[in-house]
Amino acid sequence: MSTQKFLPFHSLEMKLTLTNHNFSTLLNSSFISLRRPFCSLLLSSSPSSIKPQVPIFLRPPIYSTKLNDLKKWHNWAKNITFSIGSSFVQSDNGPDSTILCRELKWFIEDVVENHHSLFSHMGDGNERVKMRADIDELYCLWKQRIEERKPFQYIVGCEHWKDLVLSVQEGVLIPRPETELIVDLVSDVVSKNEDLKRGVWADLGTGSGALAIGIGRVLVDGGKVIASDLSPVAVAVAGYNVQRYCLQVRNSSLFNLHVLYSVLLLSRNYASQFYFCRHNSEVEKT
Repeated sequence: MSTQKFLPFHSLEMKLTLTNHNFSTLLNSSFISLRRPFCSLLLSSSPSSIKPQVPIFLRPPIYSTKLNDLKKWHNWAKNITFSIGSSFVQSDNGPDSTILCRELKWFIEDVVENHHSLFSHMGDGNERVKMRADIDELYCLWKQRIEERKPFQYIVGCEHWKDLVLSVQEGVLIPRPETELIVDLVSDVVSKNEDLKRGVWADLGTGSGALAIGIGRVLVDGGKVIASDLSPVAVAVAGYNVQRYCLQVRNSSLFNLHVLYSVLLLSRNYASQFYFCRHNSEVEKT
């Protein structure tokens, strides 16, 4: 989600459309539309120069380190994680050391190529272990998790949402489990209304594109979702997520902003100030 001033307006349409235009220009905006069942991509005439970060689990295992060095890092990470105890819970309802240890386990699973029974291995400590991140980056990332309270999803670069694994990074709101209910509601509504099933849905402030992707998957081929965000980071991340789930891209040179939407979804406003005050500080950082 963006906190920027209203400058360029970036839009992603799915089955979906991705565009960069200014509100002063109501016509002649280039955009990309993604439709099923094919998977392809055509860049718009003004593509964003921002490249989204690749989640750790999708990176190639091009790094390696000695098993002893990895165990040394793991012991260090466990020690600082256990030292947290319940202090985060008491200060701002944050995670306790049990939750953080679970995250550490997930982190290792994402980073290490063959992580099964890794630390119970009694072989040569000089054995090389293939990884998706450098050992120095592991120290840096886990320090950010503990000392800076950087959300775990930003550490690993992804979030599990419904049956999707979505790329996320700083500058983009982490999809909340509560928004899954919106997709379920849409699925129920369109199953009873053919007009809405073939209609145009607009997701304003799309962030990672979670809501738009989820709704796009329940609409029939005639339906359309237009997901928009002021942030070029959000547009890049949403575009990356759309491509991962193999929706076809259609390029067009004319888009009328006066189109009558069937439903307007203001996803950037679903997390109210009241909502934030009931959750920990790590949620507020997203």
